[in-house]
Amino acid sequence: MSSRSTFTCFGLVIHGYGPEEAFLRIDDGLAHGKQAMIVTANPEILLEAKRNPGYWQVLRRAELRLVDSFGLKLAGIISGSRPTRMSGVEFAEHLLQEAVKRGWRVAFIGGAAGVADKAAWEIRKAYPTLVLTAEQGGRVGHDGQDDEAGAEARFRLTQFAPDILLVGFGHPKQETWIMKYLAELPSVKIAIGVGGTLDYWSGTKRRAPRMFQTLGLEWLWRLAKEPNRWKRILNAVIVFPLVFLWDRISPVQRTA
Repeated sequence: MSSRSTFTCFGLVIHGYGPEEAFLRIDDGLAHGKQAMIVTANPEILLEAKRNPGYWQVLRRAELRLVDSFGLKLAGIISGSRPTRMSGVEFAEHLLQEAVKRGWRVAFIGGAAGVADKAAWEIRKAYPTLVLTAEQGGRVGHDGQDDEAGAEARFRLTQFAPDILLVGFGHPKQETWIMKYLAELPSVKIAIGVGGTLDYWSGTKRRAPRMFQTLGLEWLWRLAKEPNRWKRILNAVIVFPLVFLWDRISPVQRTA
């Protein structure tokens, strides 16, 4: 683990890796027969983990917790680290490219009705040789428990036998779902919660322009496009920095 790119946030080690270093870590785990759960960490996810011990434990068990926000990157810099920021969408793209190179099978699960199928349709056009399937997955509770439709989707996934599983139930559901069911999907080498990535790939939503992404102002774009997200944006932009700075003054003892 590169100490120059890692730091601690709310007692969790955050891995500020770029794609190459991330895959080196993943491959090392796979060589030892370990399934890799990847978390693309952002302020909302970490605030939820701070107030929810069960979710904190879920994140603790992840193989990697990558830096998926400008705010979290700043937190790493304040901590004396030099993390790389890699959004969930960007890392998911790297996963697809690796799947094509390695001949791996990919599955999507989650999102609103029709979103996973539409995302899969668009991705097949971009990667014609990629073997890919999509499932909506039914309803998932905050404890990760799914319903009958979800159980049926998981059965179909076992038949398809994906190597990479992208889960779009939103946090904390997607991470708790992965932790609950990953062992029941033995073919899966890498599982990752991808939040709204399937929305972007399907064309249901547009990402912020590149300039907003570079300047760390994606939150402003989202606020303009989806004003009902204001509470989530407030947490990410205002609450998280304050809580993080206070936590550095009175650090949490547990670390993972």
